[in-house]
Amino acid sequence: MLTWLFNRNDSRRKASELYGAVVALARRRELYADMGVADTPEGRYEALVMSLFLVLERLRGEGEEATAHAQALIEAFVTDMDDNMREMGVGDLTVPKKVKKAAAALYDRADVYRAALSVEGNGELAAVLSRLIPATEGATLDGQALAEDVRAQVARLAAVPLAAVIAGELTA
Repeated sequence: MLTWLFNRNDSRRKASELYGAVVALARRRELYADMGVADTPEGRYEALVMSLFLVLERLRGEGEEATAHAQALIEAFVTDMDDNMREMGVGDLTVPKKVKKAAAALYDRADVYRAALSVEGNGELAAVLSRLIPATEGATLDGQALAEDVRAQVARLAAVPLAAVIAGELTA
């Protein structure tokens, strides 16, 4: 009788675990120390969106279960954006508008990243990353290294079995 409730809680738990793995992917030291991503709220947001995109792309086209997990992952992202904005002191009346804007930016960037990844070589991807991701103050983002890293992450995630990705195990 209450199976739907337990299934829903299990789905949320799995989404939370997967989202935690995406956040860990976005917080890798080399992104900030070696490639020049700004360790600021904006830089961390862009690194998170980029990492979230990579995992969503891995789930894309993998069937109904993967689609459901992708949707739950996006919901976890939206909840996290809401929580973080409230923690940063954004007013209650403006949080929904800012969260909507952050979620819309995820979809916009996904389209741009997908298009850049479809182009052979790293030039287009490096240019897109350099345009979208803020650099550490006084430094230049190493778009080429970041593009190489993104392509390496795509290949690495492709090698991880779907069940492992869903479980939040993002390393092969």
